[in-house]
Amino acid sequence: MSNNLSKTEDDLVAAAAEFAAREVRPHAAGWEKARALPAEMFERAAAAGLTSAILPREVGGGGVGMLCAARMAEVLAAADFGFAFALKVHANAANAVARRGTDEQRHRLLPGMIDGRRIGAFCLTEPAVGSDATAITCAAAKETGGWVVTGEKAWVTNGVNTDVMSVYVQTDTQAGWRGIANVLVEGDFPGLSRAAPYDLLGGHAAGLCGLTFENCRVPDTNLLIAPGEGFKAAMAGINMARMFVAALCCGMLAECLDRALAYGAQRMAFGRPILANQGLQWELADVATDLEACRRLTEHAARTLDAGEAGIAECAHAKKFATRAAVRGISACMQAMGAAGLRAEEPFGRHFAAAKMCEFLDGTTEIQNMVISRSLLRPYGLDAS
Repeated sequence: MSNNLSKTEDDLVAAAAEFAAREVRPHAAGWEKARALPAEMFERAAAAGLTSAILPREVGGGGVGMLCAARMAEVLAAADFGFAFALKVHANAANAVARRGTDEQRHRLLPGMIDGRRIGAFCLTEPAVGSDATAITCAAAKETGGWVVTGEKAWVTNGVNTDVMSVYVQTDTQAGWRGIANVLVEGDFPGLSRAAPYDLLGGHAAGLCGLTFENCRVPDTNLLIAPGEGFKAAMAGINMARMFVAALCCGMLAECLDRALAYGAQRMAFGRPILANQGLQWELADVATDLEACRRLTEHAARTLDAGEAGIAECAHAKKFATRAAVRGISACMQAMGAAGLRAEEPFGRHFAAAKMCEFLDGTTEIQNMVISRSLLRPYGLDAS
């Protein structure tokens, strides 16, 4: 991306890159093999200023924009997608409390989230409800002094370790999307239980699992977003998340291209470096073009959000293109490595699995096509089907 950042923002991106090199890259393969991320990594990231960059300055955050945050996400994902995604979800959860929460909620919850002792999660998807967020069934019944939450959530990033959950609930099935609210469930609330971590193709550092709420009582003081506003807030959050997924794909693709080029320059075959072969040069040139396009689309989406615009189509374009380019490009880079790309100490297998995951996160590619189609058809008075 272009370097139109302030000195403070440049320093944060540099801190993220240094943290990735020192704390993430050496351990990423081990986390994947162990299928777990040490919870203390959030505290280490906090000490480097990575958990609070997007939070407002008045609550102790860095107050940076989406463009800076996207650059930070990119350099972290180059080292490991799972950790970068987990950290981004945590930071977004803290940001929601900072910008939408009451003074009491901010005072009580934010210090622990900023210093990484309390890990945040975003809970929208359910076992039987994927992209249609209006159809959520996790219910919150009003009672004196609070709410009783009953239901399940699926694919919860940080679910394994989280103790501050931003949970979208239906308060009135007759009201449809207007009945959706958001409550903050804390890790020690009775009635909360966690399923075993998902056994996936990759990305295990993201700590994905399911959560069950069985008559889980949530006090009124933990209502984050009132009924009528929850659905709009969820869509805004997902839209921003799509831009971040695109940034994460940029990081993984850049890392794989760099490694493939370095390997091809020193690997000899038939008396010359394999990178001297035009076929390989052109294959990697295509990857480089796609990476440039991914970065431009991501930057445009981030700038649109920084300008205060919804950026719905811009974020959909970025996510759709970047996820496809990452799957295709990482595969090409892995092919350029030959059998060496299969080694566990190389990032290609981890990044390829994560890139495929990115095609499903925060709305599948097909959902992005629906979003983009709506923007194309709207001027003609037509609806996308």
